[in-house]
Amino acid sequence: MPRKFFRRFLPSHESIRENQYVARLGTRLQHHNLWHLHRRSVAGGVAAGLFAGLIPGSNPVQFMAGAILAVAFRVNLPIAVLVTLYSNPFTIVPLYLLAFGLGQLVMLESGGIPTPPLDLAGRPYAEWLPAALAWIANVGKPLLVGIPLLALLLAAIGYLAVDWTWRLSVRWSWSRRRRARARRAGRP
Repeated sequence: MPRKFFRRFLPSHESIRENQYVARLGTRLQHHNLWHLHRRSVAGGVAAGLFAGLIPGSNPVQFMAGAILAVAFRVNLPIAVLVTLYSNPFTIVPLYLLAFGLGQLVMLESGGIPTPPLDLAGRPYAEWLPAALAWIANVGKPLLVGIPLLALLLAAIGYLAVDWTWRLSVRWSWSRRRRARARRAGRP
């Protein structure tokens, strides 16, 4: 069971309560769901981390957003912060292209990404700035719509996938234990 594996790495409730930095932040960080490994808390932590991972900015911004979402929804805090790492320099471009496409789909626009005005090199600033701003506006609208939608979609898919996998794992464990008990009792 993954719970036993992760329990080795997570701090105990006593160490959290006694930690001087956590104590300064009050009782909000001492809520048991923030540190427990149960189905809803972990699934919620994955959803919070997937949502926060698409927030534009660097990893500390995404870590903080994941932590804030975890505290607000009382889901597993370490999982939420750890899952934000799915968006990194290798994955951010495909994720933003997907968000751009989703934004275009929702806004009922067609076509690909507008080509940037590369022919403006060496031209005066007065010619370059309006063309660059027009390109950013063409890319920005679908991206501004697509990023939150993709974040919500990934969070929902992540929550359902973890919840379903956890339930399936528990059912499989119960079934395995039932078969083992039946074998010990001499039943087929």
